[in-house]
Amino acid sequence: MSSPYDPQHAPVGDVGAALMVIDSRLKGIHDGKTETDPEQQALIEQFMASLGPDGADDVLDGACTLIFMFMTWLRKIHEDHDKDVIEYVVPTLVATMRMMPRSVPTEAIPIMAGLVIAAGTGLSPNLWRKQYGDWTEKEMTPLEVTAFLLAEHINRITDDPDFATRMITEALSRSDEA
Repeated sequence: MSSPYDPQHAPVGDVGAALMVIDSRLKGIHDGKTETDPEQQALIEQFMASLGPDGADDVLDGACTLIFMFMTWLRKIHEDHDKDVIEYVVPTLVATMRMMPRSVPTEAIPIMAGLVIAAGTGLSPNLWRKQYGDWTEKEMTPLEVTAFLLAEHINRITDDPDFATRMITEALSRSDEA
């Protein structure tokens, strides 16, 4: 039976722009920059402002698509080892977000955990979220953090600091060819 939250009903969004933001954060952390570079942040904000409201919504949908793709990959890897992706990914993700109170307000953590659980069970995270109303400004950074933490988790599993980005880039290239 089909669910209204199945991914085929969801907009894909601007995955490339969302990936650019996440990849930029990953590279910054790997370069030892734990604080956001003000110049980089200004460029990201300028880029987002240039997109307008529809473009910003597309990047938001793109971030949710990234979360779905990351969780799909993680689910397959965990299933190969007879493990439940929710059991092994969500508690660590939540614990990490709890250690980031300036970036992830406590009230945003259940929403981000819900997004990840939805994606981990094969549902569209953005459609799952929309049932609770419009996105709020306070959820934007936690959404970025969620995608970042999933990408970093994948990179650690594969022992490759660029694996998650490369995986998405290759998927985007294959979809362009099709």
